[in-house]
Amino acid sequence: MIALTAHDALLLADVQNDFLPGGALGISGSDEIIPTLVNYTRLFQTHDLPIFLTRDWHPPNHCSFKPQGGPWPVHCVAGSPGSLPPTSFATPPAAVIIYKALDRDQEAYSAFQDTTLDRHLRALGVHRLFIGGLATDYCVLNSVKDARSLGYDVYLLMDGIKAVNLRPDDGPRAEEELIRLGALPVRWEMLEA
Repeated sequence: MIALTAHDALLLADVQNDFLPGGALGISGSDEIIPTLVNYTRLFQTHDLPIFLTRDWHPPNHCSFKPQGGPWPVHCVAGSPGSLPPTSFATPPAAVIIYKALDRDQEAYSAFQDTTLDRHLRALGVHRLFIGGLATDYCVLNSVKDARSLGYDVYLLMDGIKAVNLRPDDGPRAEEELIRLGALPVRWEMLEA
């Protein structure tokens, strides 16, 4: 069992409508992890621990979009319905929203890239990050990589992630890489309430 401490924070990547089934870049089964992510946010709220939620917040002509020569369909355009969280995932009042990939000419998969996340975490004395969300093989992968390189201990929420899986094994390969980088795999039942 893992007990939460005053030096822990929750980081959930891109729980946004466009990444859910039916969205512009819908991830198969991504809606299935929402109840688990809600449980994690409630647990961190109960312990009065910081919660960070990232959001892709693209300009309409972002370089990652197919019309601009990028690999992805137009998604998570800032302020659009697709950029918002689903109604099944209420944003906790104290959560800090980290907007990323705002620059038209630069992709940003990591929650740390060109954001204030690291400064927030250091100001709060956070040492351990519990990371989940969407998608395992892109934003979760790159956020964990950066968190590890910045010296944070990382717990990967195995029951709170889903992969895009452009290739069928992208998700499992990303999980293996994250564990190799030192992320510790955890599940809901392993955390002390």
